[in-house]
Amino acid sequence: MGQDESEKRVIRALYDWTLSLARHPHALWALAFVAFIESSVFPIPPDVLMIAMIVARPSRAFVIAGVATVASVAGGLAGYWIGYGAFETLGRPVLEFYGKDAYFAEFQERYNEWGAWAVLIAGVTPFPYKVITILSGVTGLSLGVFLVASLIARALRFFIVAALLWKFGAPIRDFIEARLGLVFSVFIALLLGGFLALRYL
Repeated sequence: MGQDESEKRVIRALYDWTLSLARHPHALWALAFVAFIESSVFPIPPDVLMIAMIVARPSRAFVIAGVATVASVAGGLAGYWIGYGAFETLGRPVLEFYGKDAYFAEFQERYNEWGAWAVLIAGVTPFPYKVITILSGVTGLSLGVFLVASLIARALRFFIVAALLWKFGAPIRDFIEARLGLVFSVFIALLLGGFLALRYL
């Protein structure tokens, strides 16, 4: 069995395990744990667990989103610390696992100029947020900028998902899982394009 196939099996097993936590008596704590570690090392996004929890208990949608937001931003701080103080031992292996190590050399010099946007984009879109938390630490992005951008991005992502599920219920689940990431990506691209146009035109 090739390495790629082995990695896929591991990811699938982690996905199934994460999804199973929705049925745990302490699912909210499990969500906080997943959201925290996903921001620095864990490959499965907390959305997987959060969506299942909200579908089961829509009345708690915004509490669930709030827990995911706070835990994810706290986990982002852990990722920032990995980049800042433990890049060679922890950060670089994480980037290599996700195939993003090449981005480091390319972005390092100019990262801080666009760091807030990078955090916002990764925090909202399907791009691995953990990659940006580590890069933010290793390049010394302002911690205040990092925290504000992370909080805005993670809150946008999780509360929009919660609001859609609270309003429309299980029927919109397929759209969220298959298309919402693309919608977020297009929105951020248009927003960024607008700012660039105002800056250079």
